[in-house]
Order: sequence, then structure tokens, then C-alpha cells
Amino acid sequence: MLAIAFDYLLGEPRRMHPVVGFGRLVTVVEKRFNIAPENPRLSLPAGFLAVLLLTVPLLCLAVWVSVTLDGLLLMLAQAVALWLAISLRGLTEHGRSVAEPLHEGDLERAQEQVSRIVSRQASALDERGVAAAATESMLENGADAVFASLFWFLIAGIPGVVVHRMVNTLDAMWGYRNPRFLYFGRAAARLDDLMGWVPARLTALTYMLLGDCKLAWWCWRNQAPQWDSPNAGPVMAAGAGALNVRLGGPSPYPSGVKQRPILGGIQDASSASIEAAITLVRHGVWLWIGVVLAITALILCARHGRTPGGASPPVSWPQRTK
Repeated sequence: MLAIAFDYLLGEPRRMHPVVGFGRLVTVVEKRFNIAPENPRLSLPAGFLAVLLLTVPLLCLAVWVSVTLDGLLLMLAQAVALWLAISLRGLTEHGRSVAEPLHEGDLERAQEQVSRIVSRQASALDERGVAAAATESMLENGADAVFASLFWFLIAGIPGVVVHRMVNTLDAMWGYRNPRFLYFGRAAARLDDLMGWVPARLTALTYMLLGDCKLAWWCWRNQAPQWDSPNAGPVMAAGAGALNVRLGGPSPYPSGVKQRPILGGIQDASSASIEAAITLVRHGVWLWIGVVLAITALILCARHGRTPGGASPPVSWPQRTK
């Protein structure tokens, strides 16, 4: 709750953001280690070693902080770590920076803004293409930047959320299927797939429960397997179905037009679908918080020897007395 409050009130740090600093370090390490990108015998182990070099020291620091601090200091450190990892307010700001000019009919400004959050050739996108790209970005980044961070924080505290954010950043920078990163980025990509498998499906379930449940489930089962990514597929398909919006299809990239499977319903993407995707992510966060609070209440009741209704639990038999 404290981390969500930090994010709502402060947003992302404008200066000295640790993820940005980590990204710069990633660039330096890649230039030093990726010296033979087309040779798998050299590039594969080099990529694996680079992942270890970048993640292990920060993981040790996160573990040290978790073990050393206690009480209010530990709670504050946990809240700050989670705040720096999630990007709910940033997600909203980026999405609305596309939705608002699109709603006003300013396609050129909408193309400029969407180019900041997707890797497609924005100048070649029409109004529907811009809206679809931004809607997809809201749904996918909701899984990567929000729900996965919440999941790994709940599982492993500061070390969990730190490792996931580092691995996800490495995949975002190295996980390309091009000659430069095909082998070098494979370790980061596979590790990101592994860490994102459960959070992605929990995110898809969240979207399904908060939207058009029947259509979302159908899209998840029938359309998700056609997607390239094992984690983005369920998230995008369930999200598109929950919103009843059509996503996917041909998308222009600098390297050419990529044909992608159609996801979702029959309605064309628009500025309204971008806002709907933002709302879906935000409501999903409150759903997760509600579930966590409910589980916490049950655990506290069990520890204090009472059931949620207030009655004492049955006494085990036989009783031993002195």
C-alpha cells in the first residue's frame, strides 16, 4: 500500500532512476562482452556470464538489506524498492499522452507519443494502428512493470522484485531475434520467460475477471498459443478479449511489416480502448491488494487463534493436563 501511494503521489523519479542507471550499465557490459555476436560458441556463454555479472552483485545487496534492516526501516526499504520497480502512474501518463491527441484528431502528435513506448514505425501507423499499439503496450506493460513486480515482491521481498526488474530490463535490451542479440541475449530472454510465466497468467486471469470474462477466456485458450511470446500471448489475448477490442494484425517495423495473429473481439482500437486498458490495469492492482489484505487477515486470525467470524477454533482431542 505504501509503495502504491509513493507511485501515485511521486510517480517515477525524474533524475537518477536506478533502472535507467542499470540500463546504462547494461549497454557498457554488452559492448565489452558481445564481441562475436554471430558465433554461438562464444556469444551464448558470454551472454550468460554478462547476466550473472549484472544481477548477482545487486541480488547480494538486496539480500543484505533484507537481512540487516528490521521493523519500520525494513518496511520503508521494501516500499521504496517496490515503488521504484512498478510504474503504474508512468503507465497511465504514457498511455494518456497517446489517447488525448488521438481523441483530438492530432494523428501526428499521437504518432510521436506512441513512438516513445513501442518499437514500431510510428509514422506508418494510421489512427487505428496508433490506438492498437498503445492499447497493446498498456496491457503488456501492465503485466511486466506492475503485476510481475507485485508478484515477485510477494514471493521474495526486495530480492525478488530487484532480480525481476533487472532480468526484465535485460530482456528488453537484449531479447531481440537479430544477428546482434540472437545468441548473446538468449540467456536473458529465457530467464525473463521463466520469471514471467506465473505472473503473466495471473495477469491474464485478472484481466479476464475484470472484463468480458467469457470472451477473454475464449481468446486466451484459442488465440494466445498463436502468439510468439509464451507470456505475452495469454496477457494480450485475455486483455483484448476483456476489452472486446481487436488487436494484432500487420504491424510496420523499421525492418518491414510483421504479420501478427489477430487477438480479441471485433471493435477497432481507439483512444477509448487505451483508456479502458489503463483502467483495467488500475482495477487489477486494487483487486490484487484486496486479495492480499484478505489473505493477511486470515493469517492474522489463525495466528491469534480465532476464525474470521470471531469464534474460537475447535480444541484438538485428547487434551493433556498436568
